[in-house]
This record gives sequence, C-alpha cells and structure tokens, in this order.
Amino acid sequence: MTICPCCGSKNNGDWSNGCACGARSVGEPLPRPDHELPSYSRALILTVSGSLMVLVLIVQTINAFLQKLPTSKTYTEAFSVVRGSLLEGWMWAAAAETAAWQLKWVAIPATLFVFFGCRKMYRSVKESPAHFCGLKYARRGYLAAATVPVLILVLIGATVPERLRQRQDGILAGQRAIGLGVDRVMFQYKQEFGSYPASTDDLKRLSDPDGSIAALLRDIEGAEYKASAEVAAVPTKQPKRLRGAVIRNASLDTEEPLNDSLSFTEFELRLPGYDKQLGTEDDIVVEEMLVSNATEARRRPGATSPAPQAVKP
Repeated sequence: MTICPCCGSKNNGDWSNGCACGARSVGEPLPRPDHELPSYSRALILTVSGSLMVLVLIVQTINAFLQKLPTSKTYTEAFSVVRGSLLEGWMWAAAAETAAWQLKWVAIPATLFVFFGCRKMYRSVKESPAHFCGLKYARRGYLAAATVPVLILVLIGATVPERLRQRQDGILAGQRAIGLGVDRVMFQYKQEFGSYPASTDDLKRLSDPDGSIAALLRDIEGAEYKASAEVAAVPTKQPKRLRGAVIRNASLDTEEPLNDSLSFTEFELRLPGYDKQLGTEDDIVVEEMLVSNATEARRRPGATSPAPQAVKP
C-alpha cells in the first residue's frame, strides 16, 4: 500500500500514472534504515503521568495541612506554629485524608487511565525493547500512577467509620434539638393553660405567628406521647348549695366531669433515634426539663417504678 503525500489517498496498484490529485511518483520509495533508534515517548508519558499524579496529591495535602493551622497575627507566631506542627504526624495524616476526599472525583478518571492507558503503554514498552526504551523509568511512572488511586482509596476508607459516627451524632443532635423545642412549647402551653396537653394536637391551641409550632408538630408526627396526672393533685369543686333547700335533690348534679378539671402534671414524648424506629435503645425521650435517650431514661432513679395513682388518657 502506498499513501500519497499530497492528498493522503491509499493505493495498492500501480503509481505509474500518478495519483488522482495529480501528484506523480518521482522514484522508488526509500528503503528502511538498517538501524532504528528506539522511541522513548511512551516511557516519557508514563513518567510524566505518575509524577504529575504524585505531585497533585502532595500539593493538595500541603494545602489541607496549612488550612488546619491556627491563624496567627504575626510572622513570628506563624513560624513557630508551623515549626511545631510539622513534627505532629496526626496533622499530616488528617491533611492527607482531607486531600483524599477532595480528590475523590479526580481519582475515578485517574484509575481508568492507569488500568487502560498506562497499563497498555507499559506492556508495549516491556514487550518491545527494540522499539521502545526507558523500561526502568516507565516502570516507576506506572507504579507511581497506580499507587496514587490506591492511596486515595485507603485514606478515604480510613475516614469512613469516623464520618459515619459524625453523621450519627448529627442526626442525634437534630433529634435532641427537636426534643428541646418540644420542651419549650410544653412549658409555654403549661404557662398559658395551667396544664400539659392531653395530646400533641392540643398544641395547636397556642398562637403560632411564625409557624414554628406547626413545623415542630410536623417533626414529631408519629411520635409516642403520654400525659399523666396525680389524682390527689387534681382540684375538685364542691357542689353548689341551693338557697332555701334543706335536702338537695339527688337528680340535680352540678359537679363538673373529672376530665374537664384534670390537670396533667407530667408528660413523656418518645422520638425515634438514629434507626428511625420507636421502641429501641436510641429513642429520644423528652420529659419535663429533660431530654435524653431511652437508656439514660431507664437509668434515672425511680424511672422504672410507676407513679402512684396515675391517670393516663
């Protein structure tokens, strides 16, 4: 096959009449040289790729390390802080983990490039030493390019347990914040009506100009709520006595029902914890001026013993 240098057309036949573009042959093609120098291009590509990936990881780690240093007002203080922090290995480890998370999206295409591009080039250099030189540098570049994605994966995997714990703490903190909001609204309800509500729907009786109570009711939807009161503490009204009547008519009942005058003195609201299920160990229990989990609530003195003469709706 002969390729025309003018138009690039390929022809397997005779070129005596020239090419279709008008170019004509001026002689026989030159023979290949007896000795050809091997190419170093693929070894150079592997060396540059591995060095660049290592350099990016090092620069990102140093940048994360400098961001973790406390701010100083003077250059002397900054120098002393940097000099003291350089010897602390845990700060470098934390900076490397931060850099790994920042490079997580870069590691995916880098890994594909290593396993498909660099691997193929290194194999060609290794199998054809007569055509490609620099096998030692190609090997080092390939190893460096393959080590960086593996190192990023290891650093990310080392931080997964801690990040899961932080996520769990964040969810629990959010549930405790809801519990504190419930305790505040319950106190407001008691100040206004003199009793805790019989159910969470009674909280709608409170004025809600900013919509915070409505948002709180949406957050505690599906929670378990119990209100109780001591019968001995319930104020009872004496029946009114009719003037001029010596004997009271038995059919005349002027007493109010017990439920109308019942004052709830205690409440318990149980919110689901990290597992989003009620009745487990991580439930958030909200009581008067106290927010805790289910385990802490059972450990409190007198928590397991029922209140005497308690009436629960």
